Amino acid sequence: MRESEIETYLVKRVREHGGDCRKVEWIGRHGAPDRFVMLPGGCLWVELKAPGQKPKPHQVREHARLRNMGQRVEVIDSIEGVEALLV
Repeated sequence: MRESEIETYLVKRVREHGGDCRKVEWIGRHGAPDRFVMLPGGCLWVELKAPGQKPKPHQVREHARLRNMGQRVEVIDSIEGVEALLV
């Protein structure tokens, strides 16, 4: 399965749960999570990966910066990961 297929599934399922997903692209900053997910009750950042893939070092650093500011960041590499997020 490709990362893009997991991303498409995430967007579909978040919308089915009454939320929305925004694609993130930060000019001049590398490593931003792929999606900002807004669900009833809260928001979080999601980094999507192909199955078994891990974030690159610059992504890990950016995720840590966000977490240090109290943001929730999740790395998802499967359909099951999407479903676990929405439980």
